[in-house]
Amino acid sequence: MTGPDAPYDVHEIPDFTLECGATLRPARVAYQTYGTLNAAKDNAIVYPTWYSGRHWDNEWLIGEGMALDPDRWFIIVPNMLGNGLSSSASNTPPPWDRARFPRISVRDNVASQHRLVTQVFGIETLPLVLGWSMGAGQTYQWAVSHPEMVQRMLPFCGSSRTAPHNQVFLDSLRWAMRADAAFAEGWYAPDALPVRGLRAFARIYAGWGFSQAFYWDEVWRELGYTSLEDFAVGFWEGFFLDDRDPNNLLTMLDTWWCGDVGTTPGFGSTEEALASIRARAIVMPAEKDLYFPPEDEKWAVSHMQNAELRVIPGVWGHFAGGGANPVDTAFIDAAVADLLAQPSGI
Repeated sequence: MTGPDAPYDVHEIPDFTLECGATLRPARVAYQTYGTLNAAKDNAIVYPTWYSGRHWDNEWLIGEGMALDPDRWFIIVPNMLGNGLSSSASNTPPPWDRARFPRISVRDNVASQHRLVTQVFGIETLPLVLGWSMGAGQTYQWAVSHPEMVQRMLPFCGSSRTAPHNQVFLDSLRWAMRADAAFAEGWYAPDALPVRGLRAFARIYAGWGFSQAFYWDEVWRELGYTSLEDFAVGFWEGFFLDDRDPNNLLTMLDTWWCGDVGTTPGFGSTEEALASIRARAIVMPAEKDLYFPPEDEKWAVSHMQNAELRVIPGVWGHFAGGGANPVDTAFIDAAVADLLAQPSGI
């Protein structure tokens, strides 16, 4: 494993025109790889990052003896545009810096990743694409945009379309950040972050990331916290005050808000886009996920050709997919192994 202090690679795309019409010159896609690409180039797996996550945050599902074993697979973890490592508001020079950073779609992310996979590595077939949360949304988009490449897909704790209730949550985050005068409509100085806005952001997140039962049963004690306030400050406020730039957060929030494979050119609806997927799929919502409830993913699976719904049981809610506890990690790892053992969908 690498961790946050290890070097990583960056693929530069000289002129990358986004769906919003702006062009990044260049677009930078930061990525980390695990394992070795074989001579046939048929052992590559794409595992995108999630909302504010970085490549090392995906490493809990990669390792010797696991389904994503680097001794067998070549695992590519591309960082989302806007996450602070790939092209973002925080690292793009003027005139597209800070509040002027352009809107990024899920398809922009997948298009940049496709260039990485094909241009840097010459890969034409992907045995698996998988991801958690916004990584799951990118997984769906990969399967819709590149059905000829994606053999299998495993989106967990995410969706093909951001639901209205989810958008209400995202709007509350946006307005909480903007309510801090120090945010200055995105033109704050790098050394003067809107800390009150970030803390409010964290407190809203605290009511959504884990389930009601998680709090009722005080499962936060399993993470080492001694009181509800200790958890709210230590876990949630600590999470968003850990070098996460507000403009980056709002960039990725907008990407999440607008996510919908049904708006892919050539399709008239989400249902039509889902029906076009050829990849064999295991779709894994968490039993008590407040963002992406199982009934939403049951609906998605009903429109797919070759998909199984496999619900992650328990009370961890959305964070069932975040590698926070060994029981859910083992459940997800077993599903990855099951899927990789099945014939491909193409």
